[in-house]
Formats: sequence, C-alpha cells, structure tokens
Amino acid sequence: MIRGIKNPPTPTAGVTGPAFGNQPGAVPPAGAGSAPRKVVRYERKQYWNEPTMTLWERAYLPEILKGLAITSGIFLRNMFKWITGRRGAVTTYYPEEKRGDFAPRNRGKHILTQRPDGSPQCIACNMCATVCPAKVIEIESGFDPDDPAHPKFPVRFEIDYSRCVFCGMCVEACPEDAIRMQEDVPNLVSDDRYNMWITMDEMLTWRPEKDVAKPYPPKPVPLQLGDSVKRGRESSTH
Repeated sequence: MIRGIKNPPTPTAGVTGPAFGNQPGAVPPAGAGSAPRKVVRYERKQYWNEPTMTLWERAYLPEILKGLAITSGIFLRNMFKWITGRRGAVTTYYPEEKRGDFAPRNRGKHILTQRPDGSPQCIACNMCATVCPAKVIEIESGFDPDDPAHPKFPVRFEIDYSRCVFCGMCVEACPEDAIRMQEDVPNLVSDDRYNMWITMDEMLTWRPEKDVAKPYPPKPVPLQLGDSVKRGRESSTH
C-alpha cells in the first residue's frame, strides 16, 4: 500500500520501464509500431569510366601488401645511400642542397624588368595589385612631370611572400611586361614573416632583365635658359 495513492497501478507483465521508448526491454503499447517503416536502400552509382577490378584486386589485402613492399623498398634504398654517404637519393637536403632542375615554366621568384636607362619598366598602374587573389602586392606611385612618356613610376613596390600563392596572375595582367617570374625558387626560409617581404631593389638587382623587344623613347632633357635660341639657330642653318 502506497501512502497517498488509493489504487496504485498494477505492474503489467513484460513492462520494465515507465514509458515506451528508448528503454531496453520496453514493450510498445497496443497499436503502436504497427505502421510499416519505409526502408531506404543505398544503390551505388555506376560510372561510365569505372575500372574493372580483377579477383586479385578485389581481395584488397594483396594490393595493400604490394604497396607496402614498394614504399619499404624505396625507403630502405634511400636510407642505405644516406648511411653510406652516397648520392642519388630522391630527397633534397634543403636548404643545404637546392635543386636546379626546375621546369622552364616554374613560377619561382618575381623580378622587375628595366628600361635601357636602368629605371623600372613599371608604370605603377596597380593592375597586378588589383588582380592578385591574395592581395600581397603593395605599390606606392610617384609622379615625374619631366617625363611625359612615363609620368607615373613606382616609389615602393613590395610583395609579401608569406601569403603569395605564386599563381602568376600579376604577370598576366601587367600591360608593360614589367613583372616576370623566374624559374628559380627564392630562399623563403625565415622564422619571422615580416622578413619575407621582397622589395623593389631586390627585384631589380636579383636577375636584372631588360625588355629589348619594346623600344622606349629616351627621357627628354629639360630645356635650360638659352637652349631654345641655340636650337632655333641650328635649325635655321640646316
């Protein structure tokens, strides 16, 4: 007899929990669970170029052992060369060793081309900085009123190599062929990301190149007092 309850519920045979649900051993009430469940079957998609596997490949384990044998063989061969001091291992001990067999189209390091007088060919149009997906190029432009052919020139041209993705978009967008990328890889090892900024002076002196295919008019010499009179006399004599 439970105090406060006149007619306590009689325990039903087979019911171990107070409610039907997640309790183990619970028996659903009458009528519950009678609705049929919708069974979703997973059907694997068949692709048109799906390779046909042999019985040996379907066994799975022989292919795993084959891969481990290839990896272990290369590892042991390279380790034997390294222990005996022989060269020929596929690894490169960077930065003591640097590879020189880069592909001709490898995008390694930026350079700025120069005009015949040694000035940068860049006209500070900011096209490279605009298309750069990583936004790593910063250009500060100057103005030279004495050079009507190229009045704008870069005062500061810097690239943050800690965020550069070497996509080459800056090279493609430059209308003056002022920026190029050499196949050599620069020395990017540094413990401070602020030391990975490449400056304009380094890009002009690292691999100086000139665009000989594009002739530029020489920079006009500013007239001095009396030059106009001299030039008028020279023109009148001819």
